[in-house]
Amino acid sequence: MSTPGTSERQAPWTVGRLLEWTTRWFQDRGVEGGRLAAELLLARAMGCKKIELYTRYEQEPTDEQRATFRELVRQAGEHTPIAYLLGYREFFSLEFKVTPAVLIPRPETEALVERVIGICRQEPDRTWRILDVGTGSGCIAVAVAKYAKNAQLVASDVSEEALAVAAENIQKHQLAERVRTVHADLADLPADAIPEGGFDLVVSNPPYISEKVFAELPPNVRNHEPRSALVGPNGDGLVMYRRFAAEAPAILSATGRLLVEVAHDQPEAAKAIFAEAGGWTFVAAHRDRTDPFDRVLEFVRS
Repeated sequence: MSTPGTSERQAPWTVGRLLEWTTRWFQDRGVEGGRLAAELLLARAMGCKKIELYTRYEQEPTDEQRATFRELVRQAGEHTPIAYLLGYREFFSLEFKVTPAVLIPRPETEALVERVIGICRQEPDRTWRILDVGTGSGCIAVAVAKYAKNAQLVASDVSEEALAVAAENIQKHQLAERVRTVHADLADLPADAIPEGGFDLVVSNPPYISEKVFAELPPNVRNHEPRSALVGPNGDGLVMYRRFAAEAPAILSATGRLLVEVAHDQPEAAKAIFAEAGGWTFVAAHRDRTDPFDRVLEFVRS
């Protein structure tokens, strides 16, 4: 079978035919997204919105558009994440630039954002001072700032490349006045980044994948997304929770809260870490409405 858009001419390579061929090819190779991925990549190659394809099924893309599409399909066939090929990912109804320097935002993280926004809205006349540790693309910080107007955020990361992407997303959503990026490792922040009295909230989607689980991840994740954003130091997936339990009190206010994302099978192990460390009270676990598992743990200083 020829690749989509090559010179073979048994039938015209219309939008409809390209989508049908590519969908089957993706399914045969286990490419994420299937038909949706094919539509998104073809829309990208043709410089149009995905919905516009539905009225163009009989249209033949230009040679240049087919060549662009063919290259995108080739990379997708090698399991390059579709979000990286598109250059963006939607999260919390907002569009974020993504590159291989950052983790691709995922639906389960929306539970963390929802809870933080909910806390901020409980006291709308108060300014909530929030630290987002390991901000990556900046999706958590931006989404919180976008929907909680009384939030001021510091978005930190150990990766300068990730911070550059986060800064672009902050600018894109016109939030530079309320979201500051900082190169830092957890509590090791510049003095001027820590508000007087400490942060009201520290939030994070930290690297929590164990070495064993990482080896079993699909190739589009294992071979392409930044390993340091997935696999925690020491390989057991829990070391970042030990660090939060030990280090976060130094930068939290006396009544500050900590909210962290966990893997679906980690809540009990993570809660035990905070209980053993002392000085923390477990408040609640949260999950996205589409997720059967608790993915966010909330603690308060005690």
